[in-house]
Amino acid sequence: MDKKKLQNLIAASARRKSADLCITNAHILDVFNKEWFEADLIISEGHIAGFAPPGKGKAKKIVDGGGRFLIPGLIDSHVHIESSHTTPEEFSNLVVPHGTTTVIADPHEICNVAGLDGLHYMLEASKESALQMFFVVPSCVPAVSFEHAGAVITAEDIRSVMDHERIVGLGEMMDYPGVIAGKDLVIDKIMVAKEAEKVIDGHSPAVYDADLDAYSASGIKTDHECETPAELRDRVRRGMYVHLREGSACNNVIGLLGGVDSKNSRRCCFCTDDRQPVSILEEGHINNNLRIAVHEGLDPIEAICMATINSGECYNLTDRGAIAPGRRADFCLADDLVEFKMHQVYVGGVLVAQEGKMLKPSKAKKDQRVASKMNIKDFSVERLDLRLKHNRVRVIDIVPGGVVTEQGEAFVKLEKGVWVHDPNQDVVKLAVIERHKGLGTVGVGLIRGFGLRKGAIASTVGHDSHNLIVAGDNDADMAKAVEHLIETGGGMTVIQNGKALSTLEMPVAGLISYEKGEVVAEKLQHLHDMAIEKLSVKPGIDAFTTLSFMALPVIPTYKLTDMGLFDVGTFSFVDLELDQ
Repeated sequence: MDKKKLQNLIAASARRKSADLCITNAHILDVFNKEWFEADLIISEGHIAGFAPPGKGKAKKIVDGGGRFLIPGLIDSHVHIESSHTTPEEFSNLVVPHGTTTVIADPHEICNVAGLDGLHYMLEASKESALQMFFVVPSCVPAVSFEHAGAVITAEDIRSVMDHERIVGLGEMMDYPGVIAGKDLVIDKIMVAKEAEKVIDGHSPAVYDADLDAYSASGIKTDHECETPAELRDRVRRGMYVHLREGSACNNVIGLLGGVDSKNSRRCCFCTDDRQPVSILEEGHINNNLRIAVHEGLDPIEAICMATINSGECYNLTDRGAIAPGRRADFCLADDLVEFKMHQVYVGGVLVAQEGKMLKPSKAKKDQRVASKMNIKDFSVERLDLRLKHNRVRVIDIVPGGVVTEQGEAFVKLEKGVWVHDPNQDVVKLAVIERHKGLGTVGVGLIRGFGLRKGAIASTVGHDSHNLIVAGDNDADMAKAVEHLIETGGGMTVIQNGKALSTLEMPVAGLISYEKGEVVAEKLQHLHDMAIEKLSVKPGIDAFTTLSFMALPVIPTYKLTDMGLFDVGTFSFVDLELDQ
């Protein structure tokens, strides 16, 4: 805010000058005293100017709140926008009508494909949207050295962007063993954030006692990977903030609420982490966290504070998160404190959404920096051959409903030393094809539990390096799936008898579609339906979510990368074949 606008705001606060907007007849939440109060809200220059007695407020425009609940705009404390498969502009269109006005986004996915170009794209694409998007610089690109990612982000790369006005910190530090061991490359990145006096996000599943002491002593401030109330309280005891996550796949709000009380709730926030369009359209965004928490017995005021002021303070965003003079006029008028359906949403004092609809939706802009990220070299159907000396092999066993796998083994069918699908076994081929540097590397393995028959499914969403991953019972359809995604510039597809039954094109880094959120949701559902109806994928398995995590070599147990079959338990590559 410049000097003139500040003077105008002060004048409106002192009632020397007419305010721009007045909201009357609403219950206003005071997040500092944790109580409701009655007043007219006065707004000038996009900020809160002050409070007038009920019915006494004056402004150029007066809005009747209809007796609704006026609360600060909601803040998502940790989200990967790419997981919605929509552009930042369209993501804004999806979440703002549900009351979310600010997010802290970690562009870890797109940066693994495009490096800092991915971060710059996200910053540029989001700068004019209603949603206020702040970012952390990904700390782990690549996530591990056991696969080929599209980029490497060093400490010096992080330093080069850390002073951007919308960069609030360092992204989730997934290399917790490196932190605890004090490894130079990890600590160098942490030092960049500490020197800039910015937040360091954490990621510390199942880290306890002295290891947790070491992790928090490094300066890491947050964690969104807690599974139990005890883990939540352990982290709060060490001065950390805990983000209670409610995504599309990972749901931790209910499981963690037992650790939240009036004494420690100020160190608790809400986040979504990864949330797909259908979840947002049907259930909402951070207001869904509120709904669940209140339904489980958390006081509505405590819940709203966790979704607003706590997140603002965590990330040093002191200009938002509360209804108070001088703060940004980002607020919502909620119909009730049970469902948290938003009647109106204001950003910077401007009405941007009403009754679940954006008034002026943002439009996506194309950016060549993140286009055509499909650099696949020398691919042919022959690259999918799986030649074996023996028929006793290791297989990746799917665990329905999760991303963890189990160590399996099987006796498979061979013809002239080459694996072929046995219709009596639920074992199909899995392949990961490097798509970033044209290295030509292809990892081939076997996976059990999909139910997949007579076709192939493929995706360029394959955590964390996002190489192309394909599963199928025959090489011809698998090769067609790979070739089809190369042609479309990335995405997801279902192939049968050489024909695409369903495809969602993702030309932005192979991760994001330019389609509207509703269209993305419809196409994702159609992909899911075709996988079940035509390829016999088991109904209890989300085919593409499961597929996307089969190449992630940090979650147990067997995973496949473009470099081969990986055993997370031993943190080493293993042979596909077992001794007879």
